[in-house]
Amino acid sequence: MSEHAHIGSLKTYAVIFLTLIVFTGLTVFAAFQDLGGFNAPVALIIATIKAILVILFFMHVKDSSRLTKITVTAAIFWLGLLLVLTMTDYLTRPWY
Repeated sequence: MSEHAHIGSLKTYAVIFLTLIVFTGLTVFAAFQDLGGFNAPVALIIATIKAILVILFFMHVKDSSRLTKITVTAAIFWLGLLLVLTMTDYLTRPWY
């Protein structure tokens, strides 16, 4: 098995960790704000940013091979497709 050419420095991990902590605090702050219908989208945007940081840096996708990047992209596309199809079914049902 091949080893990672460049795993990353401790400084990079510390910066990413602190960024995740800041975004977690931002999530808590946003949860207590009355944003009307924007509460869920704001929380999802923050969660998406945190997930991207974890995937890129802590799962080493940023420095991985092209095949790994394609696989991750395909998985995200498939998840998005399933969510869109589920939401179209959910939103078109009659509510009595």
